Amino acid sequence: MSKPESRSEPGEEPHARPNRRPKRPSTPPSVGDRRGALAGLIIAVVILGVGWWLARDLTAASKMQDCLMSGRSNCNVIEPAR
Repeated sequence: MSKPESRSEPGEEPHARPNRRPKRPSTPPSVGDRRGALAGLIIAVVILGVGWWLARDLTAASKMQDCLMSGRSNCNVIEPAR
């Protein structure tokens, strides 16, 4: 058997694919659409802050260990007088 051919008449639009969605008119994003982006931004800032704090803390601990391993006994940080 032969396949039926679908030919469109002049001026008639060809059939659209069934899997394609019609285009929506562009609208400005609402607050609900930005909520995920805002949550991601807040999470990124928190992770950055924790990483910065952890790096400073580990650096201080490393300096203290280096001081103690060199045999010194006065490794406390001395605050300058004001």
